[in-house]
Amino acid sequence: MSRYLITSALPYVNGVKHVGNLVGSMLPADVYARFLRMEGEEVLYICATDEHGTPAEVSAMEAGMDVREYCDMMHERQKDIYERFGLSFDYFGRSSSRENALLTQHIYRKLNENGFIEERTIRQIYSLDDGRFLPDRYVIGTCSKCGYTAARGDQCDGCASLLDPEDLIEPRSAISRSTNLEMRESKHLFIRLDLLASEIEKWVDSHSDWPRLTVGVAKKWLTEGLKPRCITRDLSWGIPVPREGFEGKVFYVWFDAPIEYIGATWEWANAGREPDEAGIPSDGSTHDASGGSGERDWKSWWFGASDVYYVQFLAKDNLPFHTVIFPAMLLGTREPWTVASYIKGFNWLTYHGGKFSTSQKRGVFTDRALEIFPADYWRYFLMAIAPESDDSDFTWPMFATIVNKDLAGNFGNFVNRTLKLTASRFGGASGDSGTPALTGVIPAGGQWGAREERLQADVKEALEEYRKCLRQIEFRKGVLALKKLWSLGNLYIDERAPWNLLKTDKDEAAMVLRTCINLVRTFALASSPFIPFTAEKVAQALRFSPEEGTGSMAEIGDLRVLGPGRTFEVPPVLFKRIEEAEIEKLTMEFAGENV
Repeated sequence: MSRYLITSALPYVNGVKHVGNLVGSMLPADVYARFLRMEGEEVLYICATDEHGTPAEVSAMEAGMDVREYCDMMHERQKDIYERFGLSFDYFGRSSSRENALLTQHIYRKLNENGFIEERTIRQIYSLDDGRFLPDRYVIGTCSKCGYTAARGDQCDGCASLLDPEDLIEPRSAISRSTNLEMRESKHLFIRLDLLASEIEKWVDSHSDWPRLTVGVAKKWLTEGLKPRCITRDLSWGIPVPREGFEGKVFYVWFDAPIEYIGATWEWANAGREPDEAGIPSDGSTHDASGGSGERDWKSWWFGASDVYYVQFLAKDNLPFHTVIFPAMLLGTREPWTVASYIKGFNWLTYHGGKFSTSQKRGVFTDRALEIFPADYWRYFLMAIAPESDDSDFTWPMFATIVNKDLAGNFGNFVNRTLKLTASRFGGASGDSGTPALTGVIPAGGQWGAREERLQADVKEALEEYRKCLRQIEFRKGVLALKKLWSLGNLYIDERAPWNLLKTDKDEAAMVLRTCINLVRTFALASSPFIPFTAEKVAQALRFSPEEGTGSMAEIGDLRVLGPGRTFEVPPVLFKRIEEAEIEKLTMEFAGENV
């Protein structure tokens, strides 16, 4: 039996993320975690804010705040947004935690002991106008390999090539835009990726089941040849380097950020207690996966954990660091750290054919998104167009079409028409001011026939197809399978036409509506990984008992669980149609200042 460890890319702390960031890692990870929990699996879903490096320093400076104070504020703001989106993290930590500092320094020491750290004096770009060394990503210019004009000094987003600042044409400061730059010498530490290349290549080759995008990015880096990579920076905000002569330097944010997956798990286990450095396993031995005392045990997930299946969810710009650098860091310790079993990579979500832009106010950001529509509208739509095999493009007309057709027209319409018709003809009663407008009773009468038996078989077959898609971490196929499941309800109720049967055979109509109410239950439970808030509304309306509201995909398809005599409520309309005028308004509002 495997336990499932799930991590999604750490959102950077400086600012609210746009919906493309959400669908590129955190949201699909949440859908997968929710599904596995339904299946009865043991799941630990970990994420955190990525808080070190120059962007946090610069953003704090612009806000007139101390950098720690700024990170405190933005961590809480992001955490609140993700909770309102229904992201079911088991823990949402912070890379500035004491746990992460201890682990980062430990992993560095082990790499150093094993000969994978090299000290070099390098020439580094210094901005005279900014009065500081510029980290690689804060030097921008034209890529010398592909001509992309907004390449960073560490990587080109145009061709995904690894770069050094000196590779850029017409470099300038990303902070001040100044070109008043000069090269100065500075002493730094490098991880010898070249010495670990064969191990990384063997590790990548052993995962033939990874998505094509993930493998392609890893192979590109390996084919180009791995070189020593700098892991320190001339900054004040970050994790101090425990090495003589490196006072005042910190680890590069891309060195400590992935270690925070482990650090956040330790934070989860500590539950606010001060971490003890002696708690880091360092003898190379495996650890009892049971956790021993019954308390949370982070080591049972990360150290010598042979029963853990570890899945990472990442946008494609994060793939090089997680397919090459992070595993190299862990393998180079020569300790039994858990490395990824499966890496799910996502392409870009664009906005009306272009990039999301904070500066131009172009595109929808997560805080504003929740002010416009409830979370489930966004969750479903984003997963329906998830950029799995290729880039996907967000447009407001497409958003409206999917919400109107799938959520309002298919799922929502079936729930509403079933419960309203039943309540109006079987025990319906108007509620008082504190209750829903209409309640009903699941009717008795009638017997299942061949059509209901066929429906039952079709539902179970559709659920198995849906389950298979989610097990294989294929979300767009999963959405299609879910829509197919929902369509069985509308097909059945239209074919059986209980509104007509009520005139000729009330018992038969009762049986059809009772079956439809059970379909509502099945649909809500099956949909809960994608639209959890709506699923909960339906559960409350049907008044599930705990036993009736749980079960794996193989168990929730029974269409005779909710029997006659039970009362239910008719909920308000679950999904409202988006009209053309609203589409036009939103398209203009989020088009950006330069449009």
